Amino acid sequence: MGETTKRPQAGKLYIVGTPIGNLGDLTPRAAAAFEAADAICCEDTRVTSKLLAHLGISKPLVRCDENVIAGRAPQLVERTLAGEVLAFASDAGMPGVSDPGQVLVDAAREAGVPVEVIPGPTACITALVATGIPCEHFFFEGFLPRKHGERVRRLRRLASIPGALLFYESPHRAEDSLVAIAEVFPEREAALCRELTKLHEEVLRAPASELLELVRERGEMRGEMVLVVAPPSEAELERHEAALAAGGAVDLDANPDDLLTADIAEALAAGEPANAIAKRLSQRYSRKKRDVYNLVLTVQAESE
Repeated sequence: MGETTKRPQAGKLYIVGTPIGNLGDLTPRAAAAFEAADAICCEDTRVTSKLLAHLGISKPLVRCDENVIAGRAPQLVERTLAGEVLAFASDAGMPGVSDPGQVLVDAAREAGVPVEVIPGPTACITALVATGIPCEHFFFEGFLPRKHGERVRRLRRLASIPGALLFYESPHRAEDSLVAIAEVFPEREAALCRELTKLHEEVLRAPASELLELVRERGEMRGEMVLVVAPPSEAELERHEAALAAGGAVDLDANPDDLLTADIAEALAAGEPANAIAKRLSQRYSRKKRDVYNLVLTVQAESE
């Protein structure tokens, strides 16, 4: 009777959450997963090698950033099917959240490879809690588009979501994103969080238009950032629902100031007093009553 060749037992893929700044947040399970791995896949070998040096662990590293991971995922899955244990770590935080780790997880699960997630810090949740902005419901967007017009259109599509909005941003693009946020949500509370869990952690919070001015005054700021925008007011949601009911769709390219001006003109034509218009529309558009009142006077003067 001939010898039977046994298929090697399948290995495993660890998805390892790592600190977003403070090395004290590295969990014992994360260290154990790195120790158990035959090789560690990572976005940047320099970043992960420093983390492993801190742990006193030496393992082969495989670069798997967004430029190469799609091509390398099949080979990595084959290695786990042959019995190897691999770990994946992003530069910071939970892999798979706005980073290339999702590609590897998808390929592994499709091939039937066991995937074990080692939880760790997440910048978006840490920021949301730190701001104090209501977080019963929230929507994580990741990175906004690079071009201003595309950013504004995307934000308008998110305007009716009944929860806080979370965005990742780099230091050199934070001001540009705040310009778009202030344009679409001028009176909503917003926050910029940077250097989370580090010595110089900072959370700046104010109405979006004021936060933009504050950031401009501060000038260059370092560190990866999270932007948080407060949920819409009830008036905002009612306005959105009313627009849907009236026309079946919301004009995502419409300028909020143009809509406000049109509503003011309609109210003036109907004989509504200026103060009553300002009170009603400031609530509907989440604007300061004083600013709306001044706009009412301007529209009134232009129509005379």
